[in-house]
Amino acid sequence: MSALDKYIVTDHDVLVIGAGGAGLRAAIESSAHGARTAVICKSLLGKAHTVMAEGGMAAAMGNVDDRDNWEVHFSDTMRGGGYLNNPVMAEHHAREAPARVRELEAWGAVFDRTKDGKILQRNFGGHRYPRLAHVGDRTGLEMIRTLQDHGVHQGLDIFMEMTVVALLTSGGRVVGALGYDRERGRMRVWRAGAVVLATGGIGKAFRITSNSWEYTGDGQSLAYHAGAALMDMEFVQVHPTGMVWPPSVRGILVTEGVRGEGGVLRNSEGRRFMFDDIPDLYKNQVAKDEEEGWRYVCGDKHAQRPPELLTRDHVARCINREIKAGRGSPHGGVFLDIGWIKERLPNAREHIKKKLPSMYHQFMQLAGVDITTEAMEVGPTTHYVMGGVRVDGHTQMSNVPGLFAAGEVAAGLHGANRLGGNSLSDLIVFGQRAGEHAAKFAKDAPSREVDVGQVEAETRRALESFDRPQGENPYAIQSDLQDTMQDLVGIVRTQKEMELALERLAALRARAAKAGVAGHREYNPGWHTAIDLRNLLTVSEAVARCALERKESRGAQFREDFPNKSDECSKYNNVVRKGADGSMILERELLPPMRSDLKAIIEKMK
Repeated sequence: MSALDKYIVTDHDVLVIGAGGAGLRAAIESSAHGARTAVICKSLLGKAHTVMAEGGMAAAMGNVDDRDNWEVHFSDTMRGGGYLNNPVMAEHHAREAPARVRELEAWGAVFDRTKDGKILQRNFGGHRYPRLAHVGDRTGLEMIRTLQDHGVHQGLDIFMEMTVVALLTSGGRVVGALGYDRERGRMRVWRAGAVVLATGGIGKAFRITSNSWEYTGDGQSLAYHAGAALMDMEFVQVHPTGMVWPPSVRGILVTEGVRGEGGVLRNSEGRRFMFDDIPDLYKNQVAKDEEEGWRYVCGDKHAQRPPELLTRDHVARCINREIKAGRGSPHGGVFLDIGWIKERLPNAREHIKKKLPSMYHQFMQLAGVDITTEAMEVGPTTHYVMGGVRVDGHTQMSNVPGLFAAGEVAAGLHGANRLGGNSLSDLIVFGQRAGEHAAKFAKDAPSREVDVGQVEAETRRALESFDRPQGENPYAIQSDLQDTMQDLVGIVRTQKEMELALERLAALRARAAKAGVAGHREYNPGWHTAIDLRNLLTVSEAVARCALERKESRGAQFREDFPNKSDECSKYNNVVRKGADGSMILERELLPPMRSDLKAIIEKMK
């Protein structure tokens, strides 16, 4: 009898963990290259967090403004990322996004259209020209529908409602994964020649977030504990506009598309406060007054963008400043007003409902607010992590052979701050690349047998909370962790608070080691939470340590004690690895050199 007989064992060439945009696109590409491909999703197929992406996918197709091209998109992405981006990834993304969008169209995606039948593109923060291909404000949902419909005909094996607890390694490479089905708790082993991580972000480490329940840092933690390096983890994007009222919906995303269609931000005094603070990098790209801003929204090529369409990090800090100064809305936010366009458009109500159907429905049903006539109350919400698994810019493979990563779980493309809309195109550009190279790796380096000893050790770790039925409730530990990160490593950071956060995280880790769950493995959400704690603690420590090390303010990182950019800090990325003794080791890595032709593009676009 084999030691693996008590596990459900499956064999594939490529195993994709995550079924959002990046995961499905990777699986489709892997299968197209002849690899036997499996997809594991934590929830049901079609329920991935990608469906919550609303505004659109950035691709320099030039359908609305023919001045747009890949060079402008590349330059915008690098500028938005504080020039800490991997330029190779930024180039691939800018060059390949249009083809990936047209591919989705060929597979059945139904985009909004220009009058002459081209894919319509809208304005978005940080993008010089209208660049986001979109489907109303439901673009992520259309992407998942299209990829899912196409993917199910490619012979993929889909494993729904499964959680992966460890990556399996042998001979210095990844050879599969260990996990369980969330319904019955049966342990499973997936043997594979290559693994693609596409698990998304870490938002549930914070109290207020737009992220769904799955975003507990699984992929980042799995990679870290398997020996992969994590990079840029200090850069956690706080989206400027999440719902703030009622409390039950606080943090739910309010798409940037509202501002792209003409929505404006006002404080309690009725002032458009974004005009008060224009960063030097963008002074020559922002409207001089409200009139010019409206002309830009309407497509005037001679007008500059309104300040509401500056980068997310800047808009979020401006909103935070107004709230702290006592100029916020009644429930602790500011006002986002799209209904004001009735002063400019005779059919404004119908126009808003057509362009922003999900936002209209969301506010009407959840807050009792008609956005065509009333201003929305919005405030910052934890939204996205720019950091993640450090990968090769061409292949998406990590420093662990056979382990690939794509989408939000991977680092490099966005640098210190992501531009709105670059996420969805990131998924399909690098999902495709990861799937292609994972399939090639699996073909060239066939899978080895899994280490049974590792399987059994990781199984014991996954089940150990059942040995402590009287232990502390894992929900209480998760709740305290979220408060720690929200309060001490949030939108405004200081050395003293982050050092306190690290002390609290160490205490939380000790508590997690004593957490217990009662009952059995079937339908046991307490057990799922106990397993999530390891991931949440790992990524939270990485965020805090990297943020403490970076003694400057850049992109999504704002240090109140170091409010300016530092020339020294502009030269490196923070990288963390797991040490031999289990401790987290942080190192500075110099930025990869940029080709001279890419430097010239950036200079030309300034």
